[in-house]
Amino acid sequence: MVHFEPADEATTPSNDAVAPVTYLPGAGPGMKRRSPLESRDPSAAPRKKTGFEKAPPPPVAIGRALDETTEPDETTEPDELVAEPDAAELRERAESVLLQRLRARSLSLVEAYAVLTDLDLDGGEAHDLVERLVELGYLDDVKLADQIIHTHHERKGLGRAGVETEMRRRKLDAGIMLDKLEELPDDEQERANEEAIKRIQQLSRFDDQTIDRRLNAFLMRKGYNFAVVREAVKAALASRGGSSSGVRFR
Repeated sequence: MVHFEPADEATTPSNDAVAPVTYLPGAGPGMKRRSPLESRDPSAAPRKKTGFEKAPPPPVAIGRALDETTEPDETTEPDELVAEPDAAELRERAESVLLQRLRARSLSLVEAYAVLTDLDLDGGEAHDLVERLVELGYLDDVKLADQIIHTHHERKGLGRAGVETEMRRRKLDAGIMLDKLEELPDDEQERANEEAIKRIQQLSRFDDQTIDRRLNAFLMRKGYNFAVVREAVKAALASRGGSSSGVRFR
């Protein structure tokens, strides 16, 4: 019978044996593992940058960064960019506009002052400018009152009330207005009669009642008072010669 002696443990391979450890360059047994977040050794060679790190940021990123970091200049106000006109320039412009209005038609003193204030001219300067234009003859409420009498009373045939209404609308001085109304000739009834007789010639196709109503409205619009209007309508109806025959239309 053959007998085998047990093999020596030092020479017999074991299934639990561990493979030998191979260390990386610069490392050795017992060295502590360093976290990648820890700072590098100052004496170590600088790390080379990657291609992405070497590339410059895109233009959009640069612009966004500038927008986020650049603060507006607080010393420059938006209102400072638009220069405000000085007082002399504003006064010169207001005077030019007013003279242009006066070349188109006459203005009362109140109307001229309103033009200047609408142009943002100071109240005191507007008053001084109006006074200067009065001295130069550009503004004259008396002449304007005479002009209204000529155009509305003599040419258009308006009565005293119609002339007064126009003077008030133009904001004439109250004293000047009363003086000029008193100067009107005392021929209002005669003028109303002339207006009614002239008008009735255009109403021949209507009956007497319609003529009466239309003449009343026509003369009242011209500013004649009720008593003057009634006398004028009677005079106009009598001027037809008394014949009212024929077909009449309302």
